[in-house]
Amino acid sequence: MNDMFVKRASLLASLCLAAGVAVAQPAPVSARAAGAPASSARAVDSIVAVVNDSVITRKELDTRIEEAKHQLTLAKRPVPDADLLQRQVLEQMIVTQVQLQRAKESGIVVKDADVEQALQRIAADNRLSVAQYKARLSQAGVPWDAFRKEVREQIIMARLRDREVDSQVQVSDSEINSYLAAQRGATAAPAETEYRLSEILVKLPDGASADQVSAAQKKAAEALDKAKSGGDFAALARQYSDASDAANGGDMGFRIPERIPDLYLNQIQKLQPGTVVPQVLRSNNGFHVIKLVETRKQGGDQGMTVPQIHARHVLIPVGDGVSEEAARKKLLDLKSKIEAGQLDFAVAARENSKDGSASQGGDLGWISPGETVPAFERAMSELKDGQISDPVRSEYGYHLIQVLGHRESQVSGDQERNLAMQELRGRKAEQQYRDWLQQLRDSAYVDYRLNNAQQ
Repeated sequence: MNDMFVKRASLLASLCLAAGVAVAQPAPVSARAAGAPASSARAVDSIVAVVNDSVITRKELDTRIEEAKHQLTLAKRPVPDADLLQRQVLEQMIVTQVQLQRAKESGIVVKDADVEQALQRIAADNRLSVAQYKARLSQAGVPWDAFRKEVREQIIMARLRDREVDSQVQVSDSEINSYLAAQRGATAAPAETEYRLSEILVKLPDGASADQVSAAQKKAAEALDKAKSGGDFAALARQYSDASDAANGGDMGFRIPERIPDLYLNQIQKLQPGTVVPQVLRSNNGFHVIKLVETRKQGGDQGMTVPQIHARHVLIPVGDGVSEEAARKKLLDLKSKIEAGQLDFAVAARENSKDGSASQGGDLGWISPGETVPAFERAMSELKDGQISDPVRSEYGYHLIQVLGHRESQVSGDQERNLAMQELRGRKAEQQYRDWLQQLRDSAYVDYRLNNAQQ
């Protein structure tokens, strides 16, 4: 079961339909979504937060907390103490709520057909039919209606991000030229160092009193001392940080210097990777503990290269009288004969595959990342040269895949510039999305009522 939920992240990154952007992985919905998790009706019906013109109830929060515990257990990560987990989960719910509210204001609507298509892709990415995936979720105590609602919300937020952020990102020719020059190690544009940072943020409320400032600084200093003593920074971030990425261990990802606040940059440029800034940093937002995780440079005397895989396949679609089980059995029989030396793969493809490549013996040529559907690409990338997969389910049917070779291929001309543009757009979009999301969150009216709800 663990694999099924982990794989949802990669598929949800591809199911955004017209949006075409990566989205966060939704948590598996626990069985408690269909029942009352709290000990009394008063607690279930109480309000824990008001977010603009919407509310978050105790029942909703308790359900999400159970989901978070389930996810952490699947990932074999420690579960924070109850108060910390409650605070982090509530903050995530608030961030989701403000995005859904903005999407509604923007007129973003997701049709039922879009959701059905997304569910088909999720099932295919897990190498299952929709019926099989639904059954697996049921075994895990995940209500199908709640799961559908979650998928719909993920699509809405992805489309919102595309409209508000990704579609606004521009990459100039000069930026592409500089990037390609750095890739080639040109002296006119040396490769730029990128920094991967992790952060612990102890926030200060607006108009913080002297006592609040002192308490926040003490908390940040305590986190810094533990980090400098060799403590797990990711675990410390989950314990101490008030940032929206705390649940991910405070990982801010790789950033070029222009996208790093001067407050951080002046300090991290003095550090060795794997070390923390030796003092707590203060900004208008609060106190920061910063770790330089690693650095990287793009460079070399060659042009850009991409990993490619030479593969061939046999495709048997499902439907028109062909059942899921029949398609799988047919491919397993073919695999057995091929591995026993009784049948050549190319012959099997020409005689059985329902694909345009059948006449070429199923040969797909050299495939670059992103050129195939996620389920196919993942299965293909796990194979060694000459190895044949088990039947792989995609939205097109079942595939039998054989990898013939691996290589690094140099690209040039328009393809090189296009890859450079995609890379730069991705970097810019991710940082701008973080900034936009923080601004959206900061502009929201939030009234915390946890204490009242617990009385």
